[in-house]
Amino acid sequence: MAVLMLMEWPGVTGEIYDQVRASVRFDQDPPEGGLYHVAAVAEDGLRVVDVWESAAAFQAFVDTRLMPVVKQVGITAEPKVTVLPVRFAFAPALMVRPG
Repeated sequence: MAVLMLMEWPGVTGEIYDQVRASVRFDQDPPEGGLYHVAAVAEDGLRVVDVWESAAAFQAFVDTRLMPVVKQVGITAEPKVTVLPVRFAFAPALMVRPG
């Protein structure tokens, strides 16, 4: 069952997110089960909304690809993560890049 993942990560700036993204390379080498990813930066930190094929696919990505890079760049704050079953999803073609 597809899931929606909502993440609030205090203290993570746009620059830190860009560093993690460049190392994890999920946009060049998409993780298995990852369907959709949007990131935004608020005054207090990073917000991420993802859609995954399953909670297990999301957790595998976190364990094998994300957390090793997070530790490498020195992020110590813990994110607040909520995973919910998807009821409905619609995403017309969309690609938004900084700049």
